[in-house]
Amino acid sequence: MVVTSTDELEAVTVSNYDRKSELKAFDDSKTGVQGLIENGVTKVQHMFYCEQSNLSDGLTSESNSKLSIPTIDLTGIHGDPILRDEVVGKIRYACEKWGIFQIINHGIPNHVLDDMIKGTCRFHQQDAKVRKEYYTRDLSRKVVYLSNFTLYQDQSADWRDTLACFWAPHPPKTEELPAVCSDILIEYSKEVMALGSALFELLSEALGLTPFHLKEMGCAEGVFHLCHYYPPCPEPELTIGTTKHSDAGFITILLQDQMGGLQVLHDNQWIDVPPLHGALVVNIGDLLQLVTNDKFFSVQHRVLAKHIGPRISVASIFRSHNHSPDITSKVIAPIKELLSEESPPIYRETSLSEYLAYRFANALGASTLLPFKL
Repeated sequence: MVVTSTDELEAVTVSNYDRKSELKAFDDSKTGVQGLIENGVTKVQHMFYCEQSNLSDGLTSESNSKLSIPTIDLTGIHGDPILRDEVVGKIRYACEKWGIFQIINHGIPNHVLDDMIKGTCRFHQQDAKVRKEYYTRDLSRKVVYLSNFTLYQDQSADWRDTLACFWAPHPPKTEELPAVCSDILIEYSKEVMALGSALFELLSEALGLTPFHLKEMGCAEGVFHLCHYYPPCPEPELTIGTTKHSDAGFITILLQDQMGGLQVLHDNQWIDVPPLHGALVVNIGDLLQLVTNDKFFSVQHRVLAKHIGPRISVASIFRSHNHSPDITSKVIAPIKELLSEESPPIYRETSLSEYLAYRFANALGASTLLPFKL
C-alpha cells in the first residue's frame, strides 16, 4: 500500500497494527535495517512510515537549489596571521548565518578519510552473526551497534544503522573495537581530534575570545563517532534516513561518502549538501548555541532515504558522554564575556547530565534547547 496522506497513514497505523511488537521484533533481530535488506525485503515496514509533512515541507525548489553552504579553505591557519584572520571571519559568518560549513585543506589525508568510509562499510556489511555481538542499547558500553538510539520514543524509525564508538576522554580498549575497522578508527580518531582542537580555537576567535577559551571550558574534552549506514530503500518516499534534528553537542565534524542525501534547513528551505571528496562538514550543535547565547546557532538537518545505496557517513560529535560523570556534572551556561545589558542571557544554567537526560527522554527532532530558556 502506498501512503499518500497523513489520514491514510493514521488509518494504516490504527488498523490491526501492533507497533510495539514490530519494534521489539526488529530490535530483537539485532541486525538492523541492513538485516531487512539481507532478508530480501521489498516493502518498507509500518514502523518506518514517516508522515509526508516531514518529507515534503519546505522541499528544495529550483530557485533555492542554487544555494550552497559556505566552503572554507583552512590553508595557512597555522602559519599566516592574515590568512587565519580571513578564515576566522568566514567561520563567524557561517556560524551566525548558516550554522554549518564545509572545510577543505583541513590536514587529514584523503586516504584516511577514504579508509574510514571503507572501514564503516566493512563493519555493516560483515556477517550478521558477527554484527549481533555488538548490538546493544546499553550506552554505558564504549562500542555500540544499534538501529535508532530513540527507537521506542520516535514516532517513526529512521532507515539507518549505527556503529557508535565513545572515544574521549576515555577511549575503548583495542580489543573492544570491531576487528574489521579497529586500525582506522584509532587513526581517524587521532586526526579528527586534532582537527577539532584547531577548530575550537578558530571558533573562539570568531566569538572575539582568546583562542583557547572554548577548549578551557572543556568543549574539546569529549568526542564520540557515529558511523552511520543507510541501506538502499525499496520505498524511499515512505520513510527517511535521519529525521530532522539538531546535534546534541558543541560541534560535529561529518565525513560523508559520495552518495548524497544530506540536507540542511536554511531560511525555511531544505538545501542539499552535495558530497565533495576530501572535504568535511562542520555543524554547530545545541550546546555551542547555548554557551554562545544564540550568537552561533545549531542547524536543523536531515538525511533522505534513497533507492540507491548504501550511504555511509561518520559524525564525530564533540561532547562528553555519560561515561564521564565528573564532566557531565559541569555547569553549562552562556559565556559571561558574551553577555551585556544589550545581550542578556537567553538560557539558564544547566548541566550536561540534565541536558542529556532531557534529550534521550524525547524523540529525535524534538526541541532540546527550549526547556533551558529563561
